[in-house]
Amino acid sequence: MARNRYRFSLVTLGCAKNEVDSARMKQLLLSAGYRYVDEAGKADVILVNTCAFLQSATEESLDAVFEACGLPKVEKGRAHVVVCGCMPSRYGQDLADELVEVTCYVPCAEEEDIVAKVDGLLGIDGPAPSACGAPLYEAGSASAYIKISDGCDRFCSFCAIPYIRGRYHSFTYEDISADVADALAAGARELVLIAQDTGRWGSDLTPAKDLAWLVETLAAAHPEAWIRVMYLQPEGITDGLLDVMARYDNVCSYLDIPLQHCVERILHAMHRKGSAEAYLDLLARIRARVPGVVLRTTLIAGFPGETEEDMDALCDFLSEAEFDYVGVFPYSPEEGTRAFELDGRIDEDTCLERAQRIRDLADRISAGRIARRVGSVADVLVEGFEEDGQLVGRTQGQAPEVDGETYVDAGEPGQVVRVRIVGTMMYEMEGEVI
Repeated sequence: MARNRYRFSLVTLGCAKNEVDSARMKQLLLSAGYRYVDEAGKADVILVNTCAFLQSATEESLDAVFEACGLPKVEKGRAHVVVCGCMPSRYGQDLADELVEVTCYVPCAEEEDIVAKVDGLLGIDGPAPSACGAPLYEAGSASAYIKISDGCDRFCSFCAIPYIRGRYHSFTYEDISADVADALAAGARELVLIAQDTGRWGSDLTPAKDLAWLVETLAAAHPEAWIRVMYLQPEGITDGLLDVMARYDNVCSYLDIPLQHCVERILHAMHRKGSAEAYLDLLARIRARVPGVVLRTTLIAGFPGETEEDMDALCDFLSEAEFDYVGVFPYSPEEGTRAFELDGRIDEDTCLERAQRIRDLADRISAGRIARRVGSVADVLVEGFEEDGQLVGRTQGQAPEVDGETYVDAGEPGQVVRVRIVGTMMYEMEGEVI
């Protein structure tokens, strides 16, 4: 029975790393002969690539699964729902026992076998064609996520990622370079390097490499493309990496450093290292070596044992650190993590109130820092048009999807234009092409 008789669709939840995984599964299925459709209701196989990092993400993933299971074609037994990714990796057989409407579960470690899984559902025999050489990226996007490793060995007490994704392992430079080539061939002008822990890249390879080497090698090989690094733990910020960032104009002077907190006692309970003093020293070192660098962090409010004095200390730290962008999450107790068993759990309303307090402070700081960019000159990667026809893009100091955008008065999608910043509103900026 020919595979090209069957259509599949993909629903992706969660972070950019899941988007890359979905693109890979799509590539494998297309190479095997299956046809892709955007509309899940018309598919014979509906893949839902789930996120289970937080309870809220799990609930959102479950809603997507229930929606897929409720489609008429599925209810009539003429289509299959396949749940992939983090949820089956985290919950295993318990999930399968509860969601009997789902035909098949594919945890993260088995996603490379997606063709065999779908073949089994449809009763198709025979080996699948190789996906080698098939494009991973589709034309049309100015930015592409490049996954450089998977898994994590940190075992932060609040985080389920090591239990979902497994132990840390770097992807080889050859594999990364192949993905980069695909992205550039599809028209990408920005390469966003992502992983659970980008700073560890290369430490487990033979011979060992490091992130500075990877970034410099990519920047030198592809001077026409921006290179951006995301999800960089403090320990991964080496002088070598900062020097590469300062030396290459196409390496974005931008660092996303998830600190989570600043109080040493709380960080210790999180199974993390650091303190307000150590972090302020780190930020000073970064800013000294990379003038004009844009800094983002992520913080957790309401971790078990956190006091009002700890909150005051965190707010004082934020005021002194002056990050350009801050992501804030109320603590979410995740079953199976070490923090789930900690004493001193804070009620949900207090967690939410503290998170909002940090957000409000961070917004005021960010708005002030962004407003000071008026009059400066920056390159903008034009991404496309708004519904009203307004051209929009991003500077090197704005990461995709999280840091706001820059509106420009001229240019074409995929083009980099030089602009003068003439106005700001919170996270958004307005630029006039020079």
